[in-house]
Amino acid sequence: MIYQKFCMILLQWEFVCVITAFNLAYPVTPWRFKLSCMPANATHDYFLLPAGISKNTSNSSGHYEAIIEDKFNSSDTYFSNLSQTTFYCCFWSEQDTNCSVRADNIEGKTFVSTVNSLVFQQVGANWDIQCQMKGDLKLFICYMESLLKNPFKNVGLKVHLLYVLPEMLEDSLLVPQKGTFQMVQCNCSVHERCECHVPVPAAKLNYTLLMYFKVTSGGVFLQSPLMSVQLIDAVKPDPPLGLRMEITDKGNLKISWSNPAQVPFPLQYQVKYSENSTTIIREVAEIVSATFLLVDSVLPGSSYKAQVRGRRLDGPGTWSDWSTPQIFVTQDVIYFPPKILTSVGSNVSFHCIYKNEHKIVSSKQIVWWMNLAEKIPQSQYTVVNDRVSKVTFPNLNATKPRGKFTYDAVYCCRDHECHHRYAELYVVDVNINISCETDGYLTKMTCRWSANTIQSLVGSTLQLRYHRSSLYCSDIPSIHPISEPKECHLQRDGFYECIFQPIFLLSGYTMWIRVNHSLGSLDSPPTCVLPDSVVKPLPPSIVKAEITVNIGLLKLSWEKPVFPENNLQFQIRYGLSGNEKQWKVFEVHDSKSKSANLSVPDLCAVYAAQVRCKRLDGLGYWSNWSKPAYTVVKDVKVPVRGPEFWRIIDGDVTKKERNVTLLWKPLMKSDSLCSVSRYVVNHYTSHNGTWSEDVGNHTRFTFIWAEQVHTVTVVAINSIGASSSNFNLTFSWPVSKVNTVQSLSAYPLNSSCVILSWIPLPSDYNLMYFIIEWKNLNEDNEIKWLRIPSSVKKYSIHDNFIPIEKYQFSLYPIFMEGVGKPKIINSFTQDNDEKLQNDAGLYVIVPIIISSSVLLLGTLLISHQRMKKLFWEDVPNPKNCSWAQGLNFQKKMPGTEKLLSGCDLTQ
Repeated sequence: MIYQKFCMILLQWEFVCVITAFNLAYPVTPWRFKLSCMPANATHDYFLLPAGISKNTSNSSGHYEAIIEDKFNSSDTYFSNLSQTTFYCCFWSEQDTNCSVRADNIEGKTFVSTVNSLVFQQVGANWDIQCQMKGDLKLFICYMESLLKNPFKNVGLKVHLLYVLPEMLEDSLLVPQKGTFQMVQCNCSVHERCECHVPVPAAKLNYTLLMYFKVTSGGVFLQSPLMSVQLIDAVKPDPPLGLRMEITDKGNLKISWSNPAQVPFPLQYQVKYSENSTTIIREVAEIVSATFLLVDSVLPGSSYKAQVRGRRLDGPGTWSDWSTPQIFVTQDVIYFPPKILTSVGSNVSFHCIYKNEHKIVSSKQIVWWMNLAEKIPQSQYTVVNDRVSKVTFPNLNATKPRGKFTYDAVYCCRDHECHHRYAELYVVDVNINISCETDGYLTKMTCRWSANTIQSLVGSTLQLRYHRSSLYCSDIPSIHPISEPKECHLQRDGFYECIFQPIFLLSGYTMWIRVNHSLGSLDSPPTCVLPDSVVKPLPPSIVKAEITVNIGLLKLSWEKPVFPENNLQFQIRYGLSGNEKQWKVFEVHDSKSKSANLSVPDLCAVYAAQVRCKRLDGLGYWSNWSKPAYTVVKDVKVPVRGPEFWRIIDGDVTKKERNVTLLWKPLMKSDSLCSVSRYVVNHYTSHNGTWSEDVGNHTRFTFIWAEQVHTVTVVAINSIGASSSNFNLTFSWPVSKVNTVQSLSAYPLNSSCVILSWIPLPSDYNLMYFIIEWKNLNEDNEIKWLRIPSSVKKYSIHDNFIPIEKYQFSLYPIFMEGVGKPKIINSFTQDNDEKLQNDAGLYVIVPIIISSSVLLLGTLLISHQRMKKLFWEDVPNPKNCSWAQGLNFQKKMPGTEKLLSGCDLTQ
């Protein structure tokens, strides 16, 4: 009671513990220590230290308490004398029995005396102090807790920590001035525990910190002696991370963990674990320097609990807090590892320990099954020891999902007795193809890859990792230990897309896909990409297409892209516009070429063409096709020839002036190349000479024939020029009376075919060709005509002929000197058998095969009607061909084969 009152007096009334110099600093250790203060004047009336005090002062403590209680009761006199009393403080730890006190004697000289620490503990005011660096190495914290046990509360208790941290490491050896100290206010709770925080730069972890405390309460002030702290010695590490337990390949329990972050020195670790099984219960604590501990002889059906903490390996330090406890329970059948994630083509192994009715099965009795459906060959077993059996799977194939199961179940059995527990084997095909493409501006590289092969691995994440070498790619790419992740985004087409920007064209980018899963990670085979080798150029620009004049070729021209600077090859695709499926492809391997000439079948059609390019050495990709270029239809050459034409002559044949109307058909594109803008009729007469008349784009022209001989020519003209090969027609009065055709016959085969046959007569004139002219006499339709070579003596006319109508057929011989006299008939020809026999060109041979005569005779006997049908399918129908009426087709008549070839025989 007297001790408590005394300590309250020290805190609530004004007193000063004088420190006159700072060159004696107490070294603070990382463990707890105490600060104690007491009156130092041994001759003072109120606090006289007994003579002959020794190190063992426990018997005199009651006497001190009596003295203090008396002085406390006479408070007025006590307080007035207390303000004149000097107090001395010292630091001491649990291991110290003495503490050093610095004081001044009567002559004013400073001396240091050693006093038993128990005197301070029993008589003085005491605080429990511990200082340490936090695990993040950014904050130095001191905890200061009063050891007073009185029921009273301090009034306005304030604690300040004053410190100085040198600017340079060499300054730690110098004595600082008192005014250089910085001050922080400590946070004190109602339970008289204060926390003082000092920020520490990371670069000054090896420096020495000097500090002291100031305590104020109710106007009473107390200052501690100076302390020195080696900051790195006061570091209290964070607890180790990631504590886990697993079974090793040899059947041991491996307790492992990771270092806490930002530890400035190597650590040693203390591991405590307990084992609880049906046969044994034990607790063990071991100190190791590695980050794992192996526990021998793990038993199935056991429970293990472990914790770990760390401290500095060399030098002073304090233990970290214990890590969060982890519990590991082994089953009756132990698989290690219990799950394996691997890639296609790899080799993996499972181990097991089998316990049956509290007894471990010998490893020689263990057999292995896959999915309880396939016994694994014994050649894949290995006896590790008496308890542990091992099975190895070589060159694995990808796991085929079975419903919701995406793994293969591996069973460890005793003979044919299998436990329901199993190990899981996940085999994933990680042969992922990564394709990259550098844009035509050479500013970025886009890489794409598909993850369809590993969609069955639930809970996995995919990440592209890469390493950039300084120059080019190695011959055999390998996964580099230093790599960076690359952000990729899933596209609508199911591919992931990653963009590298900016890029180094000649640097080798080694890439692979990492499959991250709770069971581990897998890497796809690496591939190395050189951005300069995967360039997709921009398409050629300014593409033009035209059909060249006079040459008649499709000419394409273009401009090559600026990048890349390598030599380029070009590819052209072209075809009729709107018919892209039949386009043709043409390649240009001359890097200097900027144009190409291509042959096309139709010079008067609209063609579309596109061009793309690629590096000439074959590296990289084809560019996109350029925008299509279209040709414009225009005249390529002059018309090949003028139009064929005929005439209609009106007027009295006795008069010398008659109207002649010329008729012609428009030229086809193949003859006009590609159009005809107008026609010109040239006239040639003996008296009037020569003149021309432009008839525009009309296809008929009328003029007066008044001269004895009048020659006309129709010329076709387009934008290039006039046709040079033209047809001439001469009108001559003398020649118009020349007869060179003896007879003309017309034989209708059906409603669409009429055969004309004629017999020519010898003539002294030069016969160039015939003109066949026909018209319906019952209608006012214009005449129709055809030009026939002079060597032809029969010809098939195809038109719509109505049997009940009358037709006029005319055959005009055309001589170089003029148009001869026509042979005209106004009806179809009716001939007898004798005439047909004389005209070999009008007879039809009905082939009768002698070898089939027996069969034909039998058919006639069975059905006379059917015979008629079969017979008339091979011969002309007399109803449709008048010349065939009354003919005996069973009799072979020469010349009829050719006659039948021009008409339809079935109608």
